[in-house]
Amino acid sequence: MKFQTPKLLLLTLALVFANAAARGAYAQRAGGSTTRPVHAHSFERGEELVYVAEFSRALLKKLDVADFRFIAGKDERMEKANRADTNVDAGAADYSLKLTGDVSSRGFFSKLFNLHFRERIESIVEPNTFTVQKTKRVDEQGKRSRTSESTYSNGKVFWIERDPNNPARTPRTASAAFTGQVQDILSAIYFLRTQPLELGRSFEVAISDSGRVYQIPVRVVEKKRLKTVLGRVETVRVDPEVYGPNRMIAGDGQFSIWLTNDNRKIPVSARIKTNYGTFDITLRSYSESRSAKSI
Repeated sequence: MKFQTPKLLLLTLALVFANAAARGAYAQRAGGSTTRPVHAHSFERGEELVYVAEFSRALLKKLDVADFRFIAGKDERMEKANRADTNVDAGAADYSLKLTGDVSSRGFFSKLFNLHFRERIESIVEPNTFTVQKTKRVDEQGKRSRTSESTYSNGKVFWIERDPNNPARTPRTASAAFTGQVQDILSAIYFLRTQPLELGRSFEVAISDSGRVYQIPVRVVEKKRLKTVLGRVETVRVDPEVYGPNRMIAGDGQFSIWLTNDNRKIPVSARIKTNYGTFDITLRSYSESRSAKSI
């Protein structure tokens, strides 16, 4: 049986579960000074979401596949650097957001198919414009390891991938142009959650991965009450079209996300149907820092 690589799993699953919330309202300070958020959102002060992914196909039912852990907050190093940098744009915040996503194989599924992987993504985002500035990725599959970095500047994304086990190997590189805002696979969910998710609405999100830029259609298709770790909550279902020709993932598949229908828009579950089988992803724990809870 052939399965998607860990990278493709992350392209779908991490797209579901990068945490945090909307970028919120903006205001102009008196006297024409810097434009900044009216208040910091709770995820900026520290938030963590943990998920478990399960796989089903024919007689294989609900086998554990992977653990996901997502953390968001302010990057203190960037905050200090921005305060000291006199060249920072007037409209930029004096801090950056640091988003991390970590996925690793687990359970009987991993042993049965000898599928061992871990992937970690770190994104740095300017919070006022909600523009991704840098993406770092570590991809480990058994003994194979790859590290990559993407930078975004002046309407272009530059990507480079290296083999840490073979430093002499020529790095792979790619670049692409974009207009307007572009996201990576972590910041895309943050941007998605800034949008009003009214039933029937459709829009597109530009997402960069491995030096390419994809236009991903998104549809809001259903409202439903679900039993979750947060209690029984009303959710809204969103279908990003990540599968198909010229999409992020070639081939057939269906991808659905259920988010709480409130200001937080927390992803509580998702389902991915492919020719390989069905992946169900469920929120297992949600935590905030003490300061975040006070907002």
